[in-house]
Amino acid sequence: MSYKPPRRPQFFYTTAPLPCPYVAGRTERKVVTEIAGPEADALHDRLSRAGFRRSHNIAYAPVCPNCTACVPIRIPAAHFQPDRTLRKIARVNVGVEGFEVPPRATAEQYQLFQRYQQVRHSDGDMATMSFYDYRAMVEDTPISSFVVEFRDLDDRLIGACLTDRLGDGLSAVYSYFVNGMDRRSLGTFTILWLIERARAMGLPYVYLGYWVPESRKMAYKARFRPSEILVAGTWRLLTGAESHAEPAGADDALVPATAT
Repeated sequence: MSYKPPRRPQFFYTTAPLPCPYVAGRTERKVVTEIAGPEADALHDRLSRAGFRRSHNIAYAPVCPNCTACVPIRIPAAHFQPDRTLRKIARVNVGVEGFEVPPRATAEQYQLFQRYQQVRHSDGDMATMSFYDYRAMVEDTPISSFVVEFRDLDDRLIGACLTDRLGDGLSAVYSYFVNGMDRRSLGTFTILWLIERARAMGLPYVYLGYWVPESRKMAYKARFRPSEILVAGTWRLLTGAESHAEPAGADDALVPATAT
């Protein structure tokens, strides 16, 4: 009989309370755990299905006191039906190609990332990230990850998305894009691209992180229908009554690796 070493125990920790970055006047706390070892991919899969997100080699989920505003959300790729607005965004971006590249930080990516942060999130922690900080965000991954680079017809980098591959889908970790191209809605186009890529790979879901109906910059995720949300440990369809109307102008980056 072959010897099978015992599974390493998984420890979970709770962070100190901090001001919520999405809903004013509320307090944020997270439960965190390390993703490491030879079973890192399998662990990450289980945690993702339980509503966790990844940052570097850490998985986290909100455990905020007296608040359930952050709701895990994912898109069943095979059943996704774009509405008129989403179809228009796809047409506007005909000619933009997405290329999967290894999770290796480049100067070209970092320059775009910096410009994006300076315009969109100048008061946030990520606006002061050095190239070495950015490289750690992209390269410090214990699981199967890649970067999608979006390029226009002139081969100019206009967007990028750090993405994790799960056993049952793709997980959008963080995206950023050229400022001043509002007509293209590049944040939304990134999700449309990931949905089509998941379909092509035979993967059932695209995980978008947390849907926060009360937050202008996080409410837009409900526009992708049908969507599933995690409630009381069970994934179920998001209803129209729950989603409400998406706030205008909420097209933004996907789940920040250090915030949500």
